[in-house]
Amino acid sequence: TILHPLCVKYPPSTKYRRCFLTELIKKHEGTAAEPLDELYNALAGVLSEDESTRCYKTYLLPTGESITLSESVAMVSGGTTGLVTWDAALHLAQWAMGNSAVFSNRTVLELGSGIGFTGIAICKACSPKTYVFSDCHPGVLKQLTENIHLNGFVLGPETPPRIQPESRGHEAEATNCPKPKLIVAELDWGSVTQKQLLDLQPDVIVAADVVYDPEIILALINMLQKLSTSRADREPPEVYIASTIRNPDTHHLFQAELDKAGIGWQIIPAHGNGIFLYDVQPNVTILQLFV
Repeated sequence: TILHPLCVKYPPSTKYRRCFLTELIKKHEGTAAEPLDELYNALAGVLSEDESTRCYKTYLLPTGESITLSESVAMVSGGTTGLVTWDAALHLAQWAMGNSAVFSNRTVLELGSGIGFTGIAICKACSPKTYVFSDCHPGVLKQLTENIHLNGFVLGPETPPRIQPESRGHEAEATNCPKPKLIVAELDWGSVTQKQLLDLQPDVIVAADVVYDPEIILALINMLQKLSTSRADREPPEVYIASTIRNPDTHHLFQAELDKAGIGWQIIPAHGNGIFLYDVQPNVTILQLFV
């Protein structure tokens, strides 16, 4: 784990490596095996490091590829919760990889992309035609763009109207399908213009952990309605929202406001096979919305 080439190149947090090595040494000392200098040397190296506000986390995909993200070590940093990967993002990516036909060769818009885990996973495993990452916090957008680069995607020369830099896949994908076009967009749900939405034209909309504050629920629903009407004569987009239910009242409020707005919804059954590891299995629900 600690000396794996990926972890050497992109080190997990100092605290994690210290705890992991301490526990591993304790277990090793409980056996009859000879002490391993390599373990003690690795721990000594970690103990001499200063704690950092940033670290890397690496996630392994079933295809054998990996996703490495630069994340904040604090849940709230720079006035936002968007600089860490949340459990609902892992669940949504896991579901997407089991239902790749939903995304294959289609234009996907992600609302509240944060630092990019779900979108990068879908781009690597589900072959979308275009993937639009979006968020409204400048620090999050900066980190998101860095993580897209970190995972083998490079910025292209074109910049669509009102949308920040475009990037194209650089690494070999898991399949031979054409590489998706990637876009990073600054999108504020409260002030988004009709022109911005006409530029996007998504076939599929996804979001993870965006229903955590009652004050933003109406803005989210209003945004979804605008996105639906902006598609003119075409079919409305498919919408999938993953939420960790920390406060049931907030989640029920979201469902009630969807009902008021005339937006149908259904719960998507949980994906059976766990791909990613969790400290504690969270209470995550994925809703499909009919806008």
